[in-house]
Amino acid sequence: MFGSIPISDTCNFALVIGGARSGKSVIAETLVKQAGSRRRYIATAEAWDDEMRQRIADHRQQRGENWLTVEAPLDLSGALAEAQPGEVVLVDCLTLWLTNHFLAESDLAAETDRLMAALKACAAPVVLVTNEVGLSIVPENALARRFRDAQGRLNQRVAASAGLVVGVMAGLPFALKGKLPEGLA
Repeated sequence: MFGSIPISDTCNFALVIGGARSGKSVIAETLVKQAGSRRRYIATAEAWDDEMRQRIADHRQQRGENWLTVEAPLDLSGALAEAQPGEVVLVDCLTLWLTNHFLAESDLAAETDRLMAALKACAAPVVLVTNEVGLSIVPENALARRFRDAQGRLNQRVAASAGLVVGVMAGLPFALKGKLPEGLA
């Protein structure tokens, strides 16, 4: 357990998963704030257009002050390696990180292996945010289906190793694995 986040003794990371605009980032930020440590925010988004720039600005405003922000659209493993003891890290989000690698035609299996190794070796506890994309209709094109499948595989792998997995629906958190901390339940 770190701060008030119940993560197992053998794992130093938690996963927060939900649909688009489900409230998962707010729940993840709350987990990190409850830990009472220095906060490191690893951002994976890239601002390709005005709408995305606005989303990024809205997230920054929502978070408020007291966050060290690190941009890591592709090298999430490197950014995790820079985390320091005494910090709590928030990664927002794995879906955009995967999208960036998908578009770069990276070896997704190798990048996922690197991520899992970095999470295990990270000097600080980590809260990761990801989208659940498999509860919707089957995408109509092959590219979208490949992405949905890759996201599902990534989510399964991270969730299997996480000490705490929190699902979020309509802004309400529920424990999928582990126990929600008192301030969140």
